[in-house]
This record gives sequence, structure tokens and C-alpha cells, in this order.
Amino acid sequence: MKTLSHRILVMGVSGSGKSHIGRQLAQTVGATFIDGDDYHSPANVAKMASGTPLNDDDRSEWLGTLAALIADYRARDASLVIACSGLKKRYRDRLRQGDSELQILYLEGTQTLLLQRLETRAGHFFKGDTMLASQLADLEPPDEKEAFNVSIALSPMQIVDQFAATLLLPTRTPS
Repeated sequence: MKTLSHRILVMGVSGSGKSHIGRQLAQTVGATFIDGDDYHSPANVAKMASGTPLNDDDRSEWLGTLAALIADYRARDASLVIACSGLKKRYRDRLRQGDSELQILYLEGTQTLLLQRLETRAGHFFKGDTMLASQLADLEPPDEKEAFNVSIALSPMQIVDQFAATLLLPTRTPS
């Protein structure tokens, strides 16, 4: 019996754990993991490293690149977990151009918890509470129809297990 392939977006603001949880989820479901941050242009990385938030124009080419990656995995019927902030509905819609059935795991958390996590993170280009405030201001949280929403107050494994259960449940046929 062939297993189903999945294309999954792990989204949330910086500090929500997208990369960490995305890697664990990919391992759990047998998917390739891609960190969307790795596909930012050098200009975008420099802009964020200087503490300047990205705007829609900055994100446009990046989202197109990620949508193309998703489309490639869909065309090969291969499973993919991609970490990307996906802050606005139109960004998620752009990513869905790569796969209209893109599944979304939204990691939500309080500003206090997010700041605590960002303060302990080393070696990342995202800087400061100003940029977090900008992301939170831009955030258009998905509703339950668009995404599986889960609190980052849970452990990473609890989050992965809860989401994976929604993917792996067999479909029931009426008797």
C-alpha cells in the first residue's frame, strides 16, 4: 500500500519554533525538510540582520521560489515540510500556487514567550523585539479551516504528534 505524500507549511512568527518543529515533523512523516529562510536573497538577509523588517516587495521573489519548490515536490508526489513565516493570507495563497492542497501547521504564541525564545537564540539573522513587533503587526492568523493551529507552549513533540495524527488518520468509508 502506497503511503500518501504531503506538502506541509509550518508557519508562525520568528521564535515560534518553525525550523525545530519542522525538522521533527519531517522526520516523523518521512518528508524532506526545507527552511524557507535559506532561500532569502542576500539583500533580504542583510536587511533583516540590520533590524529592518521586510516588506511585501522584499518577500515577493522569495515566496515565488518557495512556491516553485512546493510545486516540484507535488509533481514528484514527494513529501515536503517547509518552514516559512507565512504571515499574511496572500503569502499563504502564493505558496498554495505550488500545491493547492498545501497543509498548514500554525505555531501560535504570546509575544512574551516569543521574545524569551528570541533572546536565547544565537546565530540567527533575525534581530530584536522591533522586528517581532513588525511580524506580529503583519500577522493574519489562519483560522481552523485554513490551518491546524497549536500553541507553542506545548512541547515540540506534543505539537508534532498532534499534527501528525491529523495526517495519518485513515479515512473511514461509510458501512
